Amino acid sequence: MGTESKYQMKVVAGDYGYVLEDVPHLTDYIPDLPTYDNPLQSNPAYSVVKQYFVHMDDTVPQKIVVHKDSQRGVHFRRAGPRQKVYFSSDDVRACIVTCGGLCPGLNTVIREIVHSLDYMYGVDKVLGIEGGYRGFYAKNTINLTPKLVNDIHKRGGTILGTSRGGHDTTKIVDSIQDHGINQVYVIGGDGTQKGAAFIYEEIRRRGLKVVVAGIPKTIDNDIPVIDKSFGFDTAVEEAQRAINAAHVEAQSAENGIGLVKLMGRYSGFIAMYATLASRDVDCCLIPESPFFLEGSGGLFEFVKKRLREEGHMVIVIAEGAGQELLAAENSYARSEQDASGNKLLQDVGLWVSHKIRDHFEKKLNMPIILKYIDPTYMIRAVPSNASDNVYCTILAQSCVHGAMAGYTGFTSGVVNGRQTYIPFNRITEKQNKVVITDRMWARLLSSTSQPSFLSTNDIVQVQKRQDSQTQLLDGDNSDSELQVNKTLARHEIKAP
Repeated sequence: MGTESKYQMKVVAGDYGYVLEDVPHLTDYIPDLPTYDNPLQSNPAYSVVKQYFVHMDDTVPQKIVVHKDSQRGVHFRRAGPRQKVYFSSDDVRACIVTCGGLCPGLNTVIREIVHSLDYMYGVDKVLGIEGGYRGFYAKNTINLTPKLVNDIHKRGGTILGTSRGGHDTTKIVDSIQDHGINQVYVIGGDGTQKGAAFIYEEIRRRGLKVVVAGIPKTIDNDIPVIDKSFGFDTAVEEAQRAINAAHVEAQSAENGIGLVKLMGRYSGFIAMYATLASRDVDCCLIPESPFFLEGSGGLFEFVKKRLREEGHMVIVIAEGAGQELLAAENSYARSEQDASGNKLLQDVGLWVSHKIRDHFEKKLNMPIILKYIDPTYMIRAVPSNASDNVYCTILAQSCVHGAMAGYTGFTSGVVNGRQTYIPFNRITEKQNKVVITDRMWARLLSSTSQPSFLSTNDIVQVQKRQDSQTQLLDGDNSDSELQVNKTLARHEIKAP
């Protein structure tokens, strides 16, 4: 869609290596905007909350594991209500759009945005854009009221519908102007947030008093910077049902194998956490950790060993794992893409199932009973669980607080347990991936007793690829000084 704009992030440098990667504000390009007292000051639910409004200088560090001589590092603006807002409640006309694939919690986020606008700020004009981004210029809208959305959190999917692609910045912003919309809430993954960034850019170019705010959605948990994305906990919980079924099937047969394919196009977080939670899984395969089938140290050798020791086994494989092996056999696997530009994946679970059957039954003449379970669409279509419902509520409320305070071009996300406003470009610049040289992956290997399937050369290559990652699970932040210097250099700012 284009390159990062200088308007997507404001960088402020302070003492001792402090860097604030700040989000844009309406006053950056529309001076002398009037402000209003925050209606929460007279809201009875919040009157008992001590120091409810967030201080303007509050920020949240990206890294919290430090050394005594560490720089303070990168920070993000803390989310929450401000004493002054930049919209009169009567003047607000908001809209909500959901894009991309389904994910548990979408309806909860929609519900909480509508309720937050209504109950906290007295806003009663909220439009739902149907069918994703193309709904803007297809003029498909519905009026969202607290009564209409009251029970939708109990349902899976999204009441607004969704689609991939269809992003036309000019048409979308024309529609926003035509409808008189001044707050746009965008719920979607990294591709959707990139689209939201371009909407913000065009709105800023036209000088419109319109806020563009995002809530990151990806069931794979592959969005960087934030602690996790909503729907992830639900996905891990639901995956347990499939793993339990696979374990029962495998345990009930001689040389039984249960193979479960879970979501994870580029990141194996669902597979990893579901495996750790289950304790019944013998082998977990994810995109970040290459594996091979035949030969010493390969998957077939491990399967044979486990069947001889235990008489059965359970394998969990993420949908993006082993795609390079399929591509080597099938040229079609290399080029196809969906409407969002994502590579279309071949069914690696079915492929591995066939390979295991062929190897053991034809080559080794060793009969096996293999059951393949693919719960992908069942998992993403369920309502969010209690944990995700609470998480979605806080994300939505923080997003509304930011929009009313005049912030724009931001994503609402949790960093180190604190709600923050993050510039769009930080959310879309890379993908969050499992660090297989980290302790969490070591915990998994310890739990399953599987080999790493990595040669010494593989480990060196993996370490090189992962050295640049900024989000280290359980890791230190010894790279914080490097990250700070990169940020300052990118924006041509000198450290004080």
